[in-house]
Amino acid sequence: MKAARLHGYDQQLRIDQVAMPEVRGHHDVIVRIGGAGLCRTDLHIVEGIWQEKSGVRLPYTLGHENAGWVEAVGDAVTGVRVGDPVIVHPLVTCGLCAACRSGEDMYCENGRFPGINADGGFAEYLLTGERALVKLTEGVEPADVAPYADAGITAYRAARKAARLLAPGRWAVVIGIGGLGHIALQCLHHLSSANLIAIDPSPTAQELARELGADHVVDGSDPVTAVRDLTGGGAHVVLDFVGERGVQQQAVAMLRQGGTHVVVGYGDTLQVPTIDLIFSEIAIVGSLVGNYTELSELMTLHAEGKVQLRTRRYRLDDVNQAIEDLRQGRIKGRAVLVP
Repeated sequence: MKAARLHGYDQQLRIDQVAMPEVRGHHDVIVRIGGAGLCRTDLHIVEGIWQEKSGVRLPYTLGHENAGWVEAVGDAVTGVRVGDPVIVHPLVTCGLCAACRSGEDMYCENGRFPGINADGGFAEYLLTGERALVKLTEGVEPADVAPYADAGITAYRAARKAARLLAPGRWAVVIGIGGLGHIALQCLHHLSSANLIAIDPSPTAQELARELGADHVVDGSDPVTAVRDLTGGGAHVVLDFVGERGVQQQAVAMLRQGGTHVVVGYGDTLQVPTIDLIFSEIAIVGSLVGNYTELSELMTLHAEGKVQLRTRRYRLDDVNQAIEDLRQGRIKGRAVLVP
């Protein structure tokens, strides 16, 4: 089968012919890929940032946002059948460890993460497990929803955390209306009744934020002053989907006393004097990829038309063009590779 593989860090991906995955475990499932989302994490993988954490040996196949159709199943699989359209939770989990039993699949002690520490979905077929699959509602195309498998549930999980803190009349800020931020903005709109401020220097992203229901849209010229003026002293919650280039420091400065900074984007260092933490009594919260239940909930919102995913499709052969377009900020929403 065809696969886009990384042979060396800071190099373009190569289109290789590799062996198809095989069903070996009782609960294994092979998915024929209908769409694979391209994520900024993929850029960091190419740059080598993940090499120590992932432990993979090159070459390997990227792609951790996947959807498609069930191609083959292990002999104990009962939840899906060949031909079913599915979206794939990014982790293959054991179901037995304490994390899995508590519902936090992404903490699985025995988990495998295709596209991060195993071959992923920038290919024609993907090996995963039955526990990872959510069947798609009739009429939903895999290529239209693939980025929900990671970007979507990462944004949704952060929005859920924020919504618990956002009573009516409170203020929430979403920084970065890109592939994740545009999803989080919509999720917050349906999970809370807070006033929503969107921040992004891109006119295209600002236009998208308005389309998706932001109450206020702020550019990147002086976002801290703008937020503090709009909110009368600072936001109750700030969700940062950038996490670098100084934005992470601006996010903390936007908070009012007792506010919460939800960190989703990464790539830089956040520095906060301890006296500021104490005096302002702010909280800094990290947010990882969502769990299986959160993926199911997000797919319900999508099926009901409450959350829209903006995508741009590329052929798998054009993966390096898609990567360059993502680097240069030329993609509105998410890029999806279609074999």
